[in-house]
Amino acid sequence: MKAPRYWLIAAVACVFGVGLTGCSVVEQGAKILTDQGKIKESDRASIVKTSQALRSTFSEITDQEEYYIGRAVAALVLSKYKVYDNRGMTDYVNVLGKAVSYSSDRPETYGGYHFLILDSDEVNALAAPGGFVFITKGLLKRCKDEEMLAAVLAHEIGHVSAKHGLASIKKSRLVDTFKILGKEAATRYGSKELAELTGIFENVLGDIVESLVEKGYDRKYEYEADKLAVKFASGTGYDPNGLTRFLKTMVGGVSGASGKGWFKTHPSAEDRIGKVDSSIGTMAKVPKILPIRTERFAKSVRGLKP
Repeated sequence: MKAPRYWLIAAVACVFGVGLTGCSVVEQGAKILTDQGKIKESDRASIVKTSQALRSTFSEITDQEEYYIGRAVAALVLSKYKVYDNRGMTDYVNVLGKAVSYSSDRPETYGGYHFLILDSDEVNALAAPGGFVFITKGLLKRCKDEEMLAAVLAHEIGHVSAKHGLASIKKSRLVDTFKILGKEAATRYGSKELAELTGIFENVLGDIVESLVEKGYDRKYEYEADKLAVKFASGTGYDPNGLTRFLKTMVGGVSGASGKGWFKTHPSAEDRIGKVDSSIGTMAKVPKILPIRTERFAKSVRGLKP
C-alpha cells in the first residue's frame, strides 16, 4: 500500500477518530503507521498536531477543523475525477470564484477558497467543506456567458457559506460503528486490524463524497444555496438571472449517462427557477450584463468549446 493513501486515511482518522476514541488513540495509530514504514516521521507529527487541535464533539466545528475535513473530501473527489489541465482557464475560474466569494456571507475560510476544473463531461459542480469548489468541463460548456458561470459558482459558495457539507457529515450513519471499530483497530498491532481501520475510514469518506457528488443536497439546502447565489452574484455586480438561465438548460435534461450533480438535486429545475425568480423579484435593482464580461468569458473558454 502506498504511503499517500495511508496519509489520507490517517488524516481522516484525525477528523473522525478524535471525537470518538480520543487523541491518544489517533496518536497510537499514527505511531503504528510510522513504525511500519507506511508514513514519514514528519507526517506522523502533522497527524498528532492535527488531532490535538480537534475537540471531542461535532457540535461546534471550527474553521480549522472544517478545512481538514474538506481537504480529505477533496482528495477523494480527485481520486474519482481527473483535473482538467488548462492553467489559463483554471486561473480565470479562480479569479471569478474568489471575486464572488468576497461578496458572500463568508468571504474568508481557514484555508481560503480554491476552485478547480474537473476533466469530465458531466454537468456537475460541488463544494467540499472549507471552500474547495469543483466544476466540470461539461458544466463550463453549458455556460453561455460570465453571468451564468458566476451564478453557478455563487451557488456552490452558498453551500460553503451555510456549511451544508458539514451538516451532511454530521449525519453519517457510520459514526457509531467508528466508536467500536476505530478504537479496537487502533489499539491492536496486527496488520489485519490496521487494514480494517483503513477500510472503515475510506468507506466513511466515500459516503460523504457520494452525498456531495452523486445524490446532491437536501431540498432545503439547494433552495438556500440558490437564494444565496442571487445575493452573492448580484453583490459582485452580476445579473443573478444568470442562475435562472442556467437552470433552464437543466429542464428535462440529464448529465451524461448518470444524471449526477445538478441534475440529481431533489427539487426540480422548474421549482428552483420559480423560487430564484421570486428572489430576484424582491431586488430593488438588478445589475446589468456587461459586454466586456461576456467577451472575457468567450476568450477564456475558447479552447473548451467544441
